[in-house]
Parts: sequence; C-alpha cells; structure tokens
Amino acid sequence: MEKWYEEAGEESDVVIASKVSLARNVAGVHFTNRQTDEESAKLLDLVLDKMSNYGDDGGNYDASPISELREVDRASLMERHLASPLLIQKKNTGILIPDDESASIMVGEEDHLRMQVLKSGMNLEEAYTRVNDMDDYADEVLGLAFHPKFGYLTASPVNAGTGLHASFLVYLPALSASGKIPQLSQEVSRYGVNLHGVYGENQKTYADIFQMTNQKTLGCNEYELMEMMNGMVQQIIRQERKYREYALNQNYDQIADQIYRSYGVLKYARQLTTKDAVTLLTQIKLGVDTGILTLEEDKNIYSLIMDIQPNNLQFIAGANLGNQQRDQMRAEYISDNLPELAED
Repeated sequence: MEKWYEEAGEESDVVIASKVSLARNVAGVHFTNRQTDEESAKLLDLVLDKMSNYGDDGGNYDASPISELREVDRASLMERHLASPLLIQKKNTGILIPDDESASIMVGEEDHLRMQVLKSGMNLEEAYTRVNDMDDYADEVLGLAFHPKFGYLTASPVNAGTGLHASFLVYLPALSASGKIPQLSQEVSRYGVNLHGVYGENQKTYADIFQMTNQKTLGCNEYELMEMMNGMVQQIIRQERKYREYALNQNYDQIADQIYRSYGVLKYARQLTTKDAVTLLTQIKLGVDTGILTLEEDKNIYSLIMDIQPNNLQFIAGANLGNQQRDQMRAEYISDNLPELAED
C-alpha cells in the first residue's frame, strides 16, 4: 500500500503535509503523570486490546508495545512522524499503525491516547474526518474523559477543550533566503501558532522545512481552529510563491545552476551525510516545483527525504549500520531512486 508521503497533495510546492492530532484520556483512569507502573501497564494492555480491532481506509492497525520493538525501529517511527520522543522514552507505552502509515495511535505518552492522521499536501479536513472517526471508536470501546464545561480532559491544561492540534509541514526556501522566517514566526505566534524548523540541531535549522502547529485548544471548536490554520497557511503560500517568483526573475541562472549542481551531486556522490542529502533534495524539490527541472517520472521528493533518515535507512537495510556505511548507503539509495532528467 502506498505511504502517505509517497503521494502528492494539493499546494504541495509549499505544503508538504497536513496533520491533525487529538489528545484523549480514558474516563476514571489516572492521568499518565499520576500512574504507578502497574496502572500504566494495565492501561497499555487495555488500549492495545480494544483499539487493535479498529481499521479504516488506511488499513488494519498493527498494535505493538514500544518495549518489544528494536531500538532502530523505535527511532525510525520518530523519523517517519509516527511517534514522539516521549513515547519512545517512557515505560509502558505502545503504538498502533495502519498499513499505509498515514496515522498512528500513541498509547501512554503525555495522555492515554494521542491519535493522529497525516495527509500529503494541504488537506486538514480529510485528516480531521479520519481522526474524528478514530475518536468516535475510542469513545465507544474505552469511554473518554469529558467535562461539559471544559471539554476533553487532558494531563496538561494547555491541551484541554478540543484536545486538537492541527499542523502543516511547509517548505519555505524563498522566505528563508529573504530572512523572513523570524518575522513570520513572531506574526503567527500572536495567534497561538508555533513555527519551528524540522531538520537541524540546537535551534540551527537547515533544508528550509518548517512545522506550524496551533498551541491553543480551549475556547474554540475544531472547525474554528482548522479554519484559522487554513487561512494562515494560505497567506504563507502566497508570500512564499511571491518571493520565489521575485528570486527567479532576479537570479534565474544562478538558482538554476545551483539546482542542477545539486542533482549532479545526488546522482554521483559516493557518500552523503543526512544534512547534505536533505539540503540537496530540497533543492531538487524546488527545481521540480518551479519547472526548472523536469524528471522522467513523477516522484514526491519528500519520500526520499523520509527514506534516507539514519534509522529509516537501517530499517530498509534490515541491519545496524555505522556512520560511514549509512553515508554510503544513503548516496547509493538516492542515486538509484532519484528519477533521471527528462530530455528536452
């Protein structure tokens, strides 16, 4: 079954993916931060048992306690946006994932359940429809904690109310090159939205891929939150395209040269670090999105970015690899899977 990140969605030149997640807790059970080990283990067994019968258009859901997964498999889940670092680090946690990896149900993280759905491109509505069905099923088989005044009850008051977080994964090379990201981050924060880089360390980002997520969940309904997020990302799309157009008008030859150089390196390099590979692949994405590059076959470049993350590579290889082995495999994998340039 095709994975969500192998598809191309609406507005995909800027919006790589949309995600909707819901924080939920089982009624009458202590929040995770107040549970004993015995209580958390009992909750894990209960949720995995009840939710493992759930299935939707993503396929049947495979249920696994995190403790039973190999270390590389756990890290790969994080790289594929299916699990959080907290879920991987805690005791007595688990995860349910459908065949197409377009959703996950995290068990025992900050809340009893963190249900999320991922869709390629700009598509919050479809993601919400699917996660809402998941929510209805969880309420039916588990019984969820809900207060008529405060809404869904969560371990952190910040997540109470709808318990909904809507996110966009966006690619902003022109705004980044123009130095507009700090200003943009301040602007969206006034509406309770956080913008941060996805790839990088110590707050130093690279590859110009960012995630924007609402922080406020109390005091408005799900549709108002999604309408606000949709309106905000539409403005960002317009700004990014405007700056791309300006940059191409002013420096087309320089930008095209850099993109073609990036393609050459990706096709013929013998070793590539994660940072270099992701940075170069986003250059190819820009080239394809702007029409500078034409590939022989359609390919969602973000799928390559997902595949060549360190632990995903080891997952694909089915073996533990040292740094140099990973860099060599990464270069070979990209060379084999990056489509050839179309002939003029």
